[in-house]
Amino acid sequence: MDVIDTHTHAWGVSTDELPWQAPVLPPEWSDPYTHQDLVADMDAAGVSESVIVTTPLYGRGVRANEYTMRSIEAHPDRLYGVGLLDFFQQDTEDVLAALKRVTGHPRMLGVRMHAALEYERIPTTMDRHGNWILDERLDPVWRTAADLETCIFVFPKAQQLEHLIELAGRYPETTVVVDHMAWPDETTAPNDEPWTDFSALARHENAYVKVSSVPRSSTESWPYEDMHGYVENLLEWFGPERLLLGSDYPWMDKWASYGDCLSWLETVDSLSRRDRAYLSHRTFRSLHG
Repeated sequence: MDVIDTHTHAWGVSTDELPWQAPVLPPEWSDPYTHQDLVADMDAAGVSESVIVTTPLYGRGVRANEYTMRSIEAHPDRLYGVGLLDFFQQDTEDVLAALKRVTGHPRMLGVRMHAALEYERIPTTMDRHGNWILDERLDPVWRTAADLETCIFVFPKAQQLEHLIELAGRYPETTVVVDHMAWPDETTAPNDEPWTDFSALARHENAYVKVSSVPRSSTESWPYEDMHGYVENLLEWFGPERLLLGSDYPWMDKWASYGDCLSWLETVDSLSRRDRAYLSHRTFRSLHG
């Protein structure tokens, strides 16, 4: 089956020309994981294409997305990207110019908001109840994203899904993609609030969900059966046409191999071949062309 991994990461060595802005990587990931490494792992796992979600390693400034851009240029038939921005610059026009610049590349699919992290130059502190994505200063960003026909990728915790329900309704022309199923953890269950707020979000046709980073959320080994209930509920609420499969590799190598991060999908008995096809590649093709 054709597999498009909608959530990976890659970064190079720290150089004078493109330095790391802060030591945000834990010790086990202190070495570079280059686009060459990623493509080699994709080949080994049978992944045809993947999306590099830019890490905060290079900050949020003008060069934040440089490594991702270079990766795409090096593998134009294999890689896409999602960028980062400094959303709260003093001049709104500068923010919108940066949004247009980043998403102007045909294989840059949008920009990411780390909703579950405090808004900092290098976001590292978890804040599962933060509401900065509702800030009225972001209104031009949401509206311009719609005009540009690009996506806003949001990484929330379940406690922040109510904010996404509000935003999806406020900006119905803007495509919102929720990363990592809102990252289920010890505070959530697939049939209980706040995670079940996804059912209300699903009523907004502009909302999509990445079924990604599954091994990190799971307390079990492959095939992560404690996560299957979450996936089945998302399938019921969104349908397969608005779900996308992703690995979150290499952040996952502490928990799982690259292949394991994706192959668990084949073990969910309640999914049809059609369902798996949409999650694996058809939704991506439909959403991004």
